[in-house]
Amino acid sequence: MSDDRTADLQNLSIDRSQRPRSKWRILIWMIVIAVIGGASYIGYFVYFVDETLQVDSVLAVSAARDSQTESVLDATGFVVARRQASVSSKVPGKVTSVLIEEGMEVEEGQLLATLDDSINRAQLALSISQLEATRSQLSELRLRYEQAKLDNERNERLAEDGLISANELEQSQLNRQTLSSAINVSAENVVVGERSVELQEKYLADMEIRAPFTGIVISKTAQPGEMIAPVAGGGGFTRTGICTIVDMDSLEVQIDVNESYINRVQPGQQVTVQLTAYPDVRMPAEVIAIIPTADRARSTVKVRVGFKQRDDRVLPDMAVKVSFLEEGEIAELQEVPTGVVVPMSAIDSVGGVDQVWVIKENVLGSRRVRLGDEVDNGSVQIIDGLRSGERVVTGLTLELKRSLADGRTVTTN
Repeated sequence: MSDDRTADLQNLSIDRSQRPRSKWRILIWMIVIAVIGGASYIGYFVYFVDETLQVDSVLAVSAARDSQTESVLDATGFVVARRQASVSSKVPGKVTSVLIEEGMEVEEGQLLATLDDSINRAQLALSISQLEATRSQLSELRLRYEQAKLDNERNERLAEDGLISANELEQSQLNRQTLSSAINVSAENVVVGERSVELQEKYLADMEIRAPFTGIVISKTAQPGEMIAPVAGGGGFTRTGICTIVDMDSLEVQIDVNESYINRVQPGQQVTVQLTAYPDVRMPAEVIAIIPTADRARSTVKVRVGFKQRDDRVLPDMAVKVSFLEEGEIAELQEVPTGVVVPMSAIDSVGGVDQVWVIKENVLGSRRVRLGDEVDNGSVQIIDGLRSGERVVTGLTLELKRSLADGRTVTTN
């Protein structure tokens, strides 16, 4: 009986000397599969995807390169206005209205702003009243003089007949002369009153700020309610101007030419001016004057250049590129092509979208572009999307297009 129990207990016990092998087998197979898969993945990209492709390439060149003219000197400068004014009032006052805005074109004498003129109007009304009173007094004196004149003439006839005394005659003559003098004084007072009225009218007119010349408002510096004066005052709370006006017809270019090259510049020399902001046009100009002094700190000489034909896009303080032409050449208005030029075979049109393949550090990248006009020698103008000096793939064929991909390494011929 005891033997049977012992046998049963032995059957229930766990033999730890034997470990299950099924889990280890699964783990080993998973490692083997991962190694094979990783090797296949790396091999695919090394030997297929990243296989270096040999292509033909060209550099994109500026479309304006062929339109450049021969020059003896190239320089940079700025557009300046010879006629520019900060418009202010003649007298201090409070601004009641401002009738201009930036960018507005104004004519000479046009009303720009008004100041508080209530006191000036009251003073003008007082001067007019005083003038009218003086004129009335003058009219009264003239009537009295006419009466005194008649009395004196009558007394002279009576004195001849001995009907009045000499004292009465002298009294009438003195009265006549007194009134004559009073008339002269009153007449002078009328003139003084008229001058006073004119002065008050000028004071009143000074409350209106008008444009000194025809031009364009480039800044507005005062608002209604602010105090304005010809000179600063009031602890910095008083404005010194209403606006700034520029006469666009007085625009010219000022250039600082290195004194080592100033011998290449002559008065009247033909010049082309190209705006940095708008490089699509070169405007004709000529040298107005060479300022006869040098800047000791920068070793430069200032040169003034005047426009022969000016674009409406020319604004004060704009940066420009200036080319001084050779003697005998005439500067003319010239349209400058924009963008870059590449061979037509560098354009990859896919689904109506034009693109090029740009090579940067031997790595490909597609880039959408906007095409312009076709040019000579099988080239095309690219207006937007590509810069001068960038390298693109050329000689595109259907087979080559299938091999191109973003990020692929290439070598160029």
